[in-house]
Amino acid sequence: MQTTIDGIKINYNQIGTGSYVFLLHGWGANLDLYNNIAQVISNKYTVVSFDFPGFGKSDEPTYPWSVTEFAQFVIKFIQKFDCKDEIVLLGHSFGGRVIIKMTTEFNLPFKISKIILVDSAGILPKRTVKYWLRLKFYKVGRKVLEFPTIKKMYPNALANFRKKMGSSDYSNASDIMRKCLVLTVNEDLEPLLNKIKQPTLLVWGENDTATPLSDAQIMERRIPDSGLVILKNAGHFSFLEQPYVFQQVVKSFLEIGE
Repeated sequence: MQTTIDGIKINYNQIGTGSYVFLLHGWGANLDLYNNIAQVISNKYTVVSFDFPGFGKSDEPTYPWSVTEFAQFVIKFIQKFDCKDEIVLLGHSFGGRVIIKMTTEFNLPFKISKIILVDSAGILPKRTVKYWLRLKFYKVGRKVLEFPTIKKMYPNALANFRKKMGSSDYSNASDIMRKCLVLTVNEDLEPLLNKIKQPTLLVWGENDTATPLSDAQIMERRIPDSGLVILKNAGHFSFLEQPYVFQQVVKSFLEIGE
């Protein structure tokens, strides 16, 4: 399925009947990763999953977006469905970051009954001296490799340097999406957590290194009505690594019968 928001074509899927649940994917992912959990939830709800702008089959933003613009987009997207009842939001990683921003910083035109945050981003990691030195080295190196003469002599040098120095998310992104990534990952959403009023389920892989378990513990302390479920032998994509346990936890929280 496809819709258009502010001139941007958005790819989405919709299955099931009942009140709406919206699934927000992580950075670098797409809606296809959530087909299994969408099928499970659709036993009771209408489930809508979509590709964020710049991912999957959706168009890129026309300029670099911060978390604010992504949150504003989700609000407009949800309004397309004219939801009569309270909705549920489920977000993995970057999707969780957007949910935190959206539910605390905006006067929403719809009501949210429950939130599920899965290995969610939003806590700004503590930066070490090594990190700042590496960042300085990268910025200097990038400026040197962007000189016209250097680019002409070594046309692949800048791309190779970015691949070596940056994360896979950064190196695999387009110019606009790289700028979006920088804007989003450098915003600390921890001060917003105590403003979340909805019952919130936190699901985390115990071996998550992208958004470590310590982030989940901070969220559990700061979000007033929250509970944390830790999935054993799982990392950042805990919902894929432990699908059965994850599905049972979500079914219990959303009161979905067998």
